[in-house]
Amino acid sequence: MSTIVTTRNGKVQGEDLSGLHVFRGIPFAAAPTGARRWTAPEAPAPWSGTRDATKFGYAAPQNPVMLSALAAMKIEQEQSEDCLFLNVWTPAVDRARRPVMVWIHGGAFTIGSGAQAIYDGSSLARRGDIVVVTINYRLGPLGFLRLADVTGGRIASTGNEGILDQIAALTWVRDNIENFGGDPENVLIFGESAGGMSVGTLLGMPAARGLFHKAIPQSGACHTASSVARANRVAERVISRLGASASNVDSLYALTPAQLLKGALLADGVTPDPELGMAYHPVADGVVLPRKPIDMVAEGSAAGVAVMVGSTLEEWKLFAVMDPGLARLDRAGLVARLSRRLDGRSEEMVSAYEAARSSRGESTSSAELFSAIESDRVFRMPGVRLAETQGAQESRTYSYMFTWRSPAMGGILGSCHALELGFVFGTNQLPGMSQFSGTGAVVEKIEHQMQNAWLAFARCGNPSNESIGDWPGYTEARRATMIFGSETSAQDAPYDAERRAWDAISNNVVGAL
Repeated sequence: MSTIVTTRNGKVQGEDLSGLHVFRGIPFAAAPTGARRWTAPEAPAPWSGTRDATKFGYAAPQNPVMLSALAAMKIEQEQSEDCLFLNVWTPAVDRARRPVMVWIHGGAFTIGSGAQAIYDGSSLARRGDIVVVTINYRLGPLGFLRLADVTGGRIASTGNEGILDQIAALTWVRDNIENFGGDPENVLIFGESAGGMSVGTLLGMPAARGLFHKAIPQSGACHTASSVARANRVAERVISRLGASASNVDSLYALTPAQLLKGALLADGVTPDPELGMAYHPVADGVVLPRKPIDMVAEGSAAGVAVMVGSTLEEWKLFAVMDPGLARLDRAGLVARLSRRLDGRSEEMVSAYEAARSSRGESTSSAELFSAIESDRVFRMPGVRLAETQGAQESRTYSYMFTWRSPAMGGILGSCHALELGFVFGTNQLPGMSQFSGTGAVVEKIEHQMQNAWLAFARCGNPSNESIGDWPGYTEARRATMIFGSETSAQDAPYDAERRAWDAISNNVVGAL
């Protein structure tokens, strides 16, 4: 059966799937093509008649990735610069003003789509009687390449166009979601990895103020933003590698998306330039993003917003399997490798982690230490500092840690990056996911606990529920953290010896890519 809803731009026709209404490929902004490449998003043109919304829209141009080995993570859609689409799952189109959950996908700001099967909103929408929205945004050089300075203003991109796309999608939600059964005054944004970093960025952006009321940054928070100087260096190197000229903007507009993707990474995902390995992310440009998001949050940019933030225990183990040098690393090599990342305090950090892990009977091999320190530097500590900062202003601030370990590859992935996604969305049953997430009663229990917590938080800003009990708010005195694992429970200050080791490390190091 079909379902028709009227939006501000025209009517859309979705599907009624056993009582759940699904709309795919709704444009929330004009196609960012031609002269609109590298500009802020514009409102879509209205259409006459009824637009088909039963198929996902184009994905943003991107290179292939390792996680495409998981069927649920594959990008099945064709790619195009015309990629600004969103998708809606709703129990009914009855204007009942249900809570709204808007998902921002991850992928290093270079890969991903709101249409990936792992992000299917059906389970959350049915289980919680809520509206789920997933969105696309411009990626890589089309969404995060700052050209304003190197082109003398002839191309005015700030390097934040992908984040502005997210704001455009939230504006569409504000203006249209009531017709889909959602409440525009009860909107939660959530995302993982680059999606979590996007959520953290939106917490600090003036233009996003009032478009959402709750936020869940997963495995990423408010510390990942380039300086203008770094963004300009990246632009210069990308343009040089492409054989184009900053003084000839026509040469830049003439590049195809496929050509642009080669500016930082080769087709196999390798870069010959270390600084271009993570070239693209938001820019603290002084205008769109006035300062680093964590500094904006400290100044009250997220006042009144409930926040639930966390990470997996062993984030970096997903990336460690792609780092053959780790197996040969000795302690001296570990200290040297970390010295570039830790303000010259790598010896103290390694010693602190050795002592903490030894006290728990855990491995202190150089590979394990590197993985633990990078897990915390890039993912856990940004979340902790956001919880500290927001918790000082807003009592509805909560912290979690996901500790369930993947059985994949003989268990070497541990509780790695992205492992919690199938638990949050209830998509662990999809093809290929069971090898990653595991199976059985415990997996099902954790999945239900996490969905119940995310849904409770979406409804009222408090994740406590019957399946996990009371979840205390985060304070520096107690540091209450919900541990999701084989034995889910709230714990005070878990892994605190490691956390204290970061006290002397600046926000410029924590979360830096």
